[in-house]
Amino acid sequence: MSKLLSKENKGVFLAPLNIDNPIAVQVLGICSALAVTAQLEPAIVMGFSVTVIVAMANVIISLIRKTIPNRIRIIIQLVVVAALVTIVSMVLKAFAYDVSVQLSVYVGLIITNCILMGRLEAFAMSNGPWPSLLDGIGNGLGYAYILVIVGAVRELFGSGTLLGIRIIPNVAYECGYENNGMMTMPAMALILLGCFIATLRYLNRDKERK
Repeated sequence: MSKLLSKENKGVFLAPLNIDNPIAVQVLGICSALAVTAQLEPAIVMGFSVTVIVAMANVIISLIRKTIPNRIRIIIQLVVVAALVTIVSMVLKAFAYDVSVQLSVYVGLIITNCILMGRLEAFAMSNGPWPSLLDGIGNGLGYAYILVIVGAVRELFGSGTLLGIRIIPNVAYECGYENNGMMTMPAMALILLGCFIATLRYLNRDKERK
């Protein structure tokens, strides 16, 4: 048990949440972050979907890595990811159809998400199943929590709601408050991401110098 929760494994899991975040530091997965964060619910679902797919793909590739011919490794990685994305897409359509409609083609485009292929190639191909699982979960959560923060800010100030529940009271509108229509536009998602990236890098400036 101590080996499973070793300092190295903890670092593998925690680094993507902060100092090596896939969006804020590596600047990966930006397209979907801009596309699905107009509301909080699709942002949560997309973040959860990517986390599950990265974790499972990492484990599968790690288990079979020694049997994969080097010249076709990318093809095999894509096949594994495509199979997992198809399963997730079918589950969403079965149990959360409205959200799957909101996410539209972006669920399918998880196949081309740079975070996925990057972790498979850089980590799962050279590490065991347990570290690969931690790496996948860590990177998925690192991606997801930024989507959730951006989605919450955009929905709150763009629509006055969170998960469709009215947060800003009607009395505020009666006093002259208006929703910020800019928050519903992709350009504002890019601005919010830029602010988040700048803030996280500022907070980690001392760690990056070491």
